[in-house]
Amino acid sequence: MTLRINSEAPNFTAETTQGPINFHEWIGNGWAILFSHPKDFTPVCTTELGYMASLAPEFAKRNTKIIGLSVDPVTSHGKWSADIEATQGHKVTYPMIGDPELKVAKLYDMLPETAGTTSEGRTAADNATVRTVFVIGPDKKIKLMLIYPMSSGRNFDEVLRALDSIQLNAKHNVATPVNWKPGDDVIIPTSVSDEQAKQKYPAGFKTLRPYLRVVAQPK
Repeated sequence: MTLRINSEAPNFTAETTQGPINFHEWIGNGWAILFSHPKDFTPVCTTELGYMASLAPEFAKRNTKIIGLSVDPVTSHGKWSADIEATQGHKVTYPMIGDPELKVAKLYDMLPETAGTTSEGRTAADNATVRTVFVIGPDKKIKLMLIYPMSSGRNFDEVLRALDSIQLNAKHNVATPVNWKPGDDVIIPTSVSDEQAKQKYPAGFKTLRPYLRVVAQPK
């Protein structure tokens, strides 16, 4: 299956460090971030899981659940969690999916069907493509995908910023410009006419070009 933005996030059942889940039921009526890792006890991912643990309260404020995935068994994840807390200073409180048969990695198009059916004997290099971040909305559709190489730690501050932008659009039908941060001016989409914009923003907006109109971020 080829996944794109606005594709439905494939549903699955799996064991996690917090018990079995049905993914769509686990998401519920909120937002979710699924981020994957090529193997347990890998250095870059250890730093990532720790940092995500530190950001967990920020994601919770945004009605967003976090869940990790690694193509190793849940028993291995539990041991890795101890290392993460010891080296990164943050306890992993979100669930981590065990994917020893590579089912979820294949379902999300991170590994090919020819990858086999077991994580045993596989190295991180074999699983190098399992390095993706998915932001999933309450409608269970994919809103964002970021894919990184193994050597580059992911910027989860950027994931948080992008989530703010996506949620702002979902609530107010606005777009955000380059390097936007919460509180900055936003863009009125071209699908909104000037008349509609005048009604929606009675305090006014700035027209830089007919296709580029900016306004203060809605509250």
